[in-house]
Amino acid sequence: MATENIIWLLPLPPLLAFVIIVLFTNKSNKLSHSIGVGAAALSWAGAMTVFFRAIGTEHFAEHPFTDSIPWLPLGDGWLEIGVRIDPLSAAVLFFVGITVFMIFLYSVGYHNFGQPKGDHDKKGFPPHGATVEDEHGHKHTVPSVEPMYARFFAFIGLFAAGMYTLVISDNLLTLFVGWEIMGLCSYLLIGFWFQKESARNAGIKAFMTTRIGDVFMLLGLAWLYTATEKLTGTGSLAYKVIFSEEFLHDLVALDMHFLGLSAAGAIGLLLFIGAVGKSAQWPLHVWLPDAMEGPTPVSAMIHAATMVSAGVYMTIRIFPLFSAGWDGHGLTTAMSIIAFIGAFTALFAATIAVAQNDVKGVLAYSTISQLGFMMAAIGIGAYVAAAFHLVTHAFFKALLFLGSGSVIHGMEHGVLHTGDHSVDPQDMRNMGGLYKKMPITFWTFLIGGAALSGFPLVTAGFWSKDEIFADAFAHGHYWVLGTLALAAFLTAFYTMRQITMTFLGEARTPEAEHAHETNWTMTTPLVVLSIFAVGFGWVGIPEDFLTLHMPFENWFHGFVGHTVHLPTHGIEFSWWPLLISIVVALGGMGIGYLTYRNFNAKDAVDPMRKLLGPVYHFIENKWYFDEAYDVLFVKPAIWISEVFTEKMDKGVIDGILHSFGTISFAIGSTIRNQFDTPVINELIGDGSAEVVQIFGRWLRKAQTGRIQQYMLSALGVLFIIFIALYYLVLA
Repeated sequence: MATENIIWLLPLPPLLAFVIIVLFTNKSNKLSHSIGVGAAALSWAGAMTVFFRAIGTEHFAEHPFTDSIPWLPLGDGWLEIGVRIDPLSAAVLFFVGITVFMIFLYSVGYHNFGQPKGDHDKKGFPPHGATVEDEHGHKHTVPSVEPMYARFFAFIGLFAAGMYTLVISDNLLTLFVGWEIMGLCSYLLIGFWFQKESARNAGIKAFMTTRIGDVFMLLGLAWLYTATEKLTGTGSLAYKVIFSEEFLHDLVALDMHFLGLSAAGAIGLLLFIGAVGKSAQWPLHVWLPDAMEGPTPVSAMIHAATMVSAGVYMTIRIFPLFSAGWDGHGLTTAMSIIAFIGAFTALFAATIAVAQNDVKGVLAYSTISQLGFMMAAIGIGAYVAAAFHLVTHAFFKALLFLGSGSVIHGMEHGVLHTGDHSVDPQDMRNMGGLYKKMPITFWTFLIGGAALSGFPLVTAGFWSKDEIFADAFAHGHYWVLGTLALAAFLTAFYTMRQITMTFLGEARTPEAEHAHETNWTMTTPLVVLSIFAVGFGWVGIPEDFLTLHMPFENWFHGFVGHTVHLPTHGIEFSWWPLLISIVVALGGMGIGYLTYRNFNAKDAVDPMRKLLGPVYHFIENKWYFDEAYDVLFVKPAIWISEVFTEKMDKGVIDGILHSFGTISFAIGSTIRNQFDTPVINELIGDGSAEVVQIFGRWLRKAQTGRIQQYMLSALGVLFIIFIALYYLVLA
């Protein structure tokens, strides 16, 4: 099959899975998950086919896979949409296909509890639906399957279809379509357990917060389309048009300079605000931690495979806009703004992660921080390093989230065994010693944590972070380097804190003591993703690493670096960024372990609380941003809506409507009295009846009931007809 046809088909399997499950198979859990996993496998196979054909094509950057069709008729032509796979989208397609497939497979085990066969499994846990008695004599029924099991697979199918649509698009319009599909799915899946008020609120919060960014993004799209119509004569949002050198040159030359921004930079920032919302960058970061209310596979989808990755991907894609006029030295105003937001977000979120106790909450703020690394890299022009970290982060963050779900799953079995449902299975203070109970989860989580921390020379996270540090150092962006280095140190610290509190030491609760390893559909994706969390970093090793001439080239930089035709030359090796990478990674992990190695009591005071004092209270409560937004935006919006309802709606609008009613009633009464009653009723209605009665009375006189009169009348009529025919015919 032609590569272009495969590309068109990539979003189709998960989209069809969504439709089929919703309409036909929602009553059959087994059939629904088989369709969902099968669809993810088909898209994965297609994505891998496209990827390997891409890397096997010579001069692929100059001759990407493209195809387009006319879509919407315009006044003077057609708006075309199409597909495009260039080096950047091929690399993104690679990790999207793998992570989505692994998450689908993992979801089967995640939503099935207990064991499907036998009275008891080898670890002594009962099968689905069994009634068990806890140590206190209380009876409990083992939950068998998630009640909305089929619904879940339908929604994540639509989620995957949205991401595939976004990646393969050759224009910003259909990219925006996929973008909004994922926005809808985030609402549906974050609030999936809508019986919980917190889940409902989290879904609404995510939807509303990301909509703020999307409004600005839509304004940017409208402005960009208008600019292409003005400068090229034909409106377009296709990459080949909006990223052409001629158009960008003309766009920069437009007479629009506000705060040092060109028209290209202003449009780029409007689009970037959409990415700030989608990728949870400050100040629109507040929705992502609450997204943990959804099932763990949803968290992995959002944090690794789809949602937040889409924001970074789009920002890399539009890099030519906000870097228009950049010569490789200094930064444009738009680039400086993006670099600041990214660097600040990286450090800000890392400080919050240090004080979180929810096993998924730590990872949520970690994602925000790592996305900040990518945005800062894009801002300083290191878009290839940002793309590299985007791919490596997708693998190890998917691994960590799925690993955290495995931990929660194991703890829930412990809760079921003890019967103490007051124990939170997500609180790391209730864990400890799980390395003995869940060895596969432990070792794979350790690999993912090492990659997140940037463990030197081994993990993928080290190579991608080191490239960001190296680029910032080489081009003199020391404030970015320093901020990101501090964020990386905190990342290594809170990651080792999480590993130590969760897996090491002794079990701090009976629930942790009775936890056990999860089934193969959950552990297999962990093993697969752990391989990429280590191995993918080797495709981006610099050629002159350690001043040695490596026997292989920096494949990733050479491949993706040709997507955008801007300065992407390699940088000269320096020991300083390498030493910074090693020191912050090993130092953070070492201090994290030493700080929490003796944290063996469930109710023990967190060592960081003792160290930081009042500051710990602030970071534990997320610097009170949620409370501040509630005071500044939520409550005023509610107050305005209440005032509007009471004063405007009831007072003004209802008054106007009531006035229309009064006037209409008066006009109706006048018409009824002056026209309807005298003319319609009396003259026409009653008059017609009177005329009929008059004719009736006259005709009634002819109805005597005498046959002689009727025959005489008939003869008279026949005589008249005869005379008339005689004169008309014979005369």
